[in-house]
Amino acid sequence: MKPSRRWILGLALVGACGCASDKAAKKPEETQEQEQVAPEPIRPEPASNEKVSKKDTNGDDKPDVWVYAVKERGADGAERERMVRKELDINWDGRVDLTTYYDAREEREREAMDLDFDGKVDSVFFYEKGVNIRRERDLNGDGKPDVWVFYEKGKLARKERDSNGDSRVDYWEYWENNQVDRIGEDLDGDGNVDKWSRGTPAE
Repeated sequence: MKPSRRWILGLALVGACGCASDKAAKKPEETQEQEQVAPEPIRPEPASNEKVSKKDTNGDDKPDVWVYAVKERGADGAERERMVRKELDINWDGRVDLTTYYDAREEREREAMDLDFDGKVDSVFFYEKGVNIRRERDLNGDGKPDVWVFYEKGKLARKERDSNGDSRVDYWEYWENNQVDRIGEDLDGDGNVDKWSRGTPAE
């Protein structure tokens, strides 16, 4: 199987694992001033207390899974290892493509992806109790999200987009019954909807 096909297959499997939750998560407040943000690396530096174990899942004698764990004491006082992060090389090119972060219960809470293979995060899935509630995408590589996708009651509820890179949402897409219900657009850059259209197909 070609690397590109393996990558597509890997993303499909990841998407299949993420369902929507009963409420949408709020994104951080938008700022008036543009800030320079360094893009997040897909493979962060390990913390001093993290222990890593490597796995070779395709038999090529090269690791393609890295699991990071920390030692801690449970409620019963017994020492245990808790997984905090897992890195995957989905297309087997020797570089990490996907990093999953886990909470104190070892439930998935955040999943970062490098879709263009430049070593930097450009897509992030957020989870609540292991369930996908929000997705963010950095389209221009400036380290800040440009697209937000929210879910409510198990369904796509809203899409938002900063189309001009000024750190303000200027496009809103509201969904009902798995189709676009209405679209709002900010035409003058003040952060408010100036134009509404109904029943317009999504791009």
